[in-house]
Order: sequence, then structure tokens, then C-alpha cells
Amino acid sequence: MTRNIIITGANNGIGLALTQSLLETEDRVAALDFSMENLDPTHPNLLPFRCDVTQPQQIQTVIDEVVQKWNGVDVLVNNACLALFILFERRSLDDIRREFEVNYFGYLNMIRAVLPIMRKQKHGVIHNVSSGVGFTGMPGMSGYTSTKGAIESLTRTLSLELADDGIIVNVMHPPLTRTKSASGFGVPPEMMADPMVVGRGLANKIGSTKPYVTPDFTTALGLFGNRHFPVGMGKFLSSMAKKAQQQK
Repeated sequence: MTRNIIITGANNGIGLALTQSLLETEDRVAALDFSMENLDPTHPNLLPFRCDVTQPQQIQTVIDEVVQKWNGVDVLVNNACLALFILFERRSLDDIRREFEVNYFGYLNMIRAVLPIMRKQKHGVIHNVSSGVGFTGMPGMSGYTSTKGAIESLTRTLSLELADDGIIVNVMHPPLTRTKSASGFGVPPEMMADPMVVGRGLANKIGSTKPYVTPDFTTALGLFGNRHFPVGMGKFLSSMAKKAQQQK
């Protein structure tokens, strides 16, 4: 069955790989990002939109066009991301506000826009892309980790509020992947996952109703450690990143 899927941050990294993988199936994808140079605008099942997720009016214009052309929205993937790597005492509050505007309020803006449609349909799935560092923390990422911790709590709350409407809200957890947002970790690229492999894995899980969605078993195992042993895993990940940076 053809599904109508919206993906934010669709022009690069995991979002791009996810979009390309879904377009190889019968699914239709509305791709949102600041630019669209990495996607083929002539693909019959692609609707590309230059859109800033921090701007509700731009989002509403996109959603209205999607519904007009496709008559509904089955899945929303909130993937747009901003990650700044700055030690806490060196960063301004504006830095953290910028991350929250994209990583948290951007998600809220998208959810608010699709919610009336999904309620009317009496079905829908909302995947909020998160990160294990939302549980563990990570030096130099006080803004990003805070946004992901907030997304975890928001997702759990909305999953309870919207269950009676037939709407599933859950969290997608990719592994540490070779993307722009992960470049500041200092981890060598060869130690990070290939975004295309991650995207394909997540594409196979689109529409999943599980509380936590991962592309593979290894990532699920790492997520288990992050959720249940956040202090220990935080220290381990921090030491690994520090060691990788020293070896450069």
C-alpha cells in the first residue's frame, strides 16, 4: 500500500538516505530542507519543499499542498537537526536557543501541522529522531543533548495523549553516523556508520509502532545500554571520543 510520508532534514545524511530508500518503493515522500540539490525533483513520488521547520507558516503551506495532492499524511519523520559543539562556558544562550528552535520546537511545529489531518484520518505515525546522548550526555554538546532529552519526554507524553486517536508517536534512534551533525564528535569517519546503510535500515522500519525504532540489532543493543546505564555509558562514550580526538 502506498503511504504518504513527510521527512524533514531530507537533503543530507540520514534524511537523504531515508528519502532515497523510500522512493525505491511505492511510497510517496514530501522532502523538507533548506535546499534540495541532492534529490531528484523529477521523481514522480517526490514532493521537494524548501522549508524552515522553525517557521510555522512555511510548514502549513507545505502541509496544505501535500494534502491537496495526496489527500493525507500517513507518516511524519522529524529528522531536521542542528548540533553545535561548544563547551558550555564558551557558548551563549543564543546558541542553545538555536538548537532548541530546530531540534525541539521544529518538531513541535511539524506535529501541530499534521495532527489535525491524522486525527481526521484516525491514523498516523510520528517518528521523532533522537540520539543516545539524550540519555547519557556528551561533553561540548549541552544544547544538543538537552534537546534530545526533551524529545524523549515529549514523545512519551504524546504517545499517551494521542493513543485514543489512533496516532502512534515514537522515537527513532540511529547509531553514530557519518553526517554533518556528528562531525564535531571528533570520532574518525571509519568508526561511524554509513548513512545510506542506516537510512535503508530505518526505511524498513517506517510506520513501526514500537516505542523505540532502530535500524538494526546492534543499535538496539547500544540504545538499551544508554537507556538503562546512562551514567556509565556517558563516561564510556566521552572517553572514547576524547581518545579518538587525541589520536588525530
